[in-house]
Order: sequence, then structure tokens, then C-alpha cells
Amino acid sequence: MIIPTVPTPDELLDTGFRRAKKAAAKVRSSKIPRNLKSKRIEEARVQTACQVIKDRIQLILDRVPEIEKLPEFYQDYIDVAVGVDQMKQSLGALNWSIGIITQLEKDYGSRIRRSTPDKSSRLRSQAFGRIASVVKKIEGDLDFLDFAKAKLRNMPTVDFNATTVVIAGFPNVGKSTLLRRLTTAEPRVADYPFTTKGIQIGHLERNWNKIQIIDTPGLLDRPILDMNDIELRAMVALEHLANVILFIFDASETCGYPLGSQYHLYQEIQRVFKTPVICLFNKMDLAENVKYLDAYINKVDEPLKISAFHGTGVEEIITRLEEFGER
Repeated sequence: MIIPTVPTPDELLDTGFRRAKKAAAKVRSSKIPRNLKSKRIEEARVQTACQVIKDRIQLILDRVPEIEKLPEFYQDYIDVAVGVDQMKQSLGALNWSIGIITQLEKDYGSRIRRSTPDKSSRLRSQAFGRIASVVKKIEGDLDFLDFAKAKLRNMPTVDFNATTVVIAGFPNVGKSTLLRRLTTAEPRVADYPFTTKGIQIGHLERNWNKIQIIDTPGLLDRPILDMNDIELRAMVALEHLANVILFIFDASETCGYPLGSQYHLYQEIQRVFKTPVICLFNKMDLAENVKYLDAYINKVDEPLKISAFHGTGVEEIITRLEEFGER
């Protein structure tokens, strides 16, 4: 999400009042009867200050998309990263300020036009004070939006037209190695709330079918029962994307986790995600206890035996993924 530069209240007011001063100078040099010129000058200052400040605030509102119209993945992302309710509240406060400043512009413009020349300066000063008060009231909301701009700057760009694959498994089972094997380019790392390294997104295209592959280190590599509520919400966000999950078992157990624990994580992911799962038994070249390994291979449907390091079995994975892209 691209949020434009968020000014501070002082920056908003300085810009508005400085432009108002220039507008006054332009009116001052115009050919207007002397008895009207002082009122026109002050009215121009109020109108210009209000318009400039409103335009700067409206720019923020125009550039931030309506959260309810975003895909569910992005709604959940924003909620996890900064809080959807706070975002809506702050945007609502900015909208409120535009309405109040518009009313001040009308009221004080009318009062200045009806006033005597000697009172117009005092009315303009009152208007500037009221405008400043309104802008100061949204200081906390501007601060929050500036914080949100920083937090959402690296929000992943997701292709919603592609078949999306999410890789799951414990640490060191070969997720990143497989991602590099499956995708032609070096995967792009993007920020994602509550992961230690961010998510990696890779792409491949076969027979005009786009396939998007997402690896989530730190999120899908720990038992679901050990996750907190916010981590679970992040998992649900990814569920909005996934057409299929690649669950990787380390057949050699060199990752440090026994196959029993890996199988338990696989069962939990099946329970939480209502998404098709393809099971991959990686590092087959390092596996030694075949009988022990076969007991787990036989527990899952249509497993693929691979070695991501050597590239063995990668074409079989792509063929299987293409089947989901054609559905």
C-alpha cells in the first residue's frame, strides 16, 4: 500500500499560511477599489489557507484505498501490521477535519465580506486560529498514518491471477532451496508481520500458466498449537492466497526434527488450512533408515520423493502444480 508523505500539523499550517500570504500579495497588486481591497485580501488568505490544507489532507485520503475493497489477504495484512480499526479511525479523523475546515472557509469568508475593512484582519486572525485548532486535533492521526506508511512500505505485491503455492515445513528442511529450484529468478524477500525474515516470493510460468510460490520462514515452521493469536491470523491471511500447499518433510532428519514431529505439524496444517496439500520428502539422497522412512511415506497420499539440493524430482513437482493451475 502506497501512502503519500504524511505532513506534521506544523508543516500543514506553515504550507497553508505561506501560500495564503502569496495569495494576499497577488490581490494587493490588483486593481480593486481601496475600500474593498483590504477585505478581499483577508478573504483570499482564509480561502487559500483552507484550500491548501484541505488539498494536502485529501491527497492522503485519495491515495489510501478503501480497506473493505481490498482482497482479504491485504485486509488481514494491514490488521496484523498496524490495525485496521485504528487505520479507519485515523482516516475518518482526516475526513472530519476537511469537513470542519470547509465550514470555516464558508463562515469566515461570508463574515469578512460583510464586515467593515478595519475588522476584516481580526476575523482572518480568528479563522487562522480555528484552522490551527482543527489541524492540531488530528496530530495523533497524522502520526499514526506516518507510522503506517513505514510499516506498510514493504507490503508484498501479490499476483491474484496466478496459481499460488505456499511452502510449509520445519526450519532447515529445504524450503528456500526448493523455492530457488522451482523459480528461475532469485526469490524476492518481502516484509510480512510476525515472521523473522519476511516472506520470499518466486514466480514461474509454464504453458502460459503463472505460478506464484511463497515461502514463509518463521511462520509455517513451528507447531500451530505454539502460535499466538496474531501469528494464527497471519496464517489465515496466507490461507486466502493458497491454491495448494507444498509440505516438505526432511527424510534424513538432518534438520534436527524427527519425522514424528514433522508428521504432527503436517496434520495440524491439514486441520487448519482447507487447502490441498502436496507432500514432498526431501533429502532422499541422505536418508538411511528406509524402513523407518517408508512408515511415514505410506501415511500420506501421493508423496513425491525429491532432493531439492540436486534438483531431483523438481520437474515432477512442477507437473503436479500445473494441474492446479489448469483447474
